[in-house]
Amino acid sequence: MSFRNTLNKNFNNHSETRDKHWDPALQTHYFKTTRDKAFDKLEPLFSNMKECEIIGISKDHGEISFNYKAGRKAFIIMTIIMVKPYRTAIDISATTESAVPFDFGYSHKLIPKLYDKIKKELDYVGTKE
Repeated sequence: MSFRNTLNKNFNNHSETRDKHWDPALQTHYFKTTRDKAFDKLEPLFSNMKECEIIGISKDHGEISFNYKAGRKAFIIMTIIMVKPYRTAIDISATTESAVPFDFGYSHKLIPKLYDKIKKELDYVGTKE
């Protein structure tokens, strides 16, 4: 990991996934499902977690937003996009709420934890399309 990536990871209060991320844990994850089936599984998953408070769900925009309240508070936006039949991409954006403009890597570490929970509900196929 380069010095610049270490700074981005630890001295920032926001992390998000994308296809070509320098950290493999923060690359877009793909699942073998449709967008609607992903919503049907993920909405109750995060609604029933005591550390999550659903703020909004928009199937039209493919987004679920919620506050994560375990440890530090973080605002999460999960984007669910079907890229082809039975291939759905899930991207996650996490912003930690704090008095200082950095979270020492909390948002960076939270995203893989959320992906682990999703992998228990959906069939994970990889990080590259």
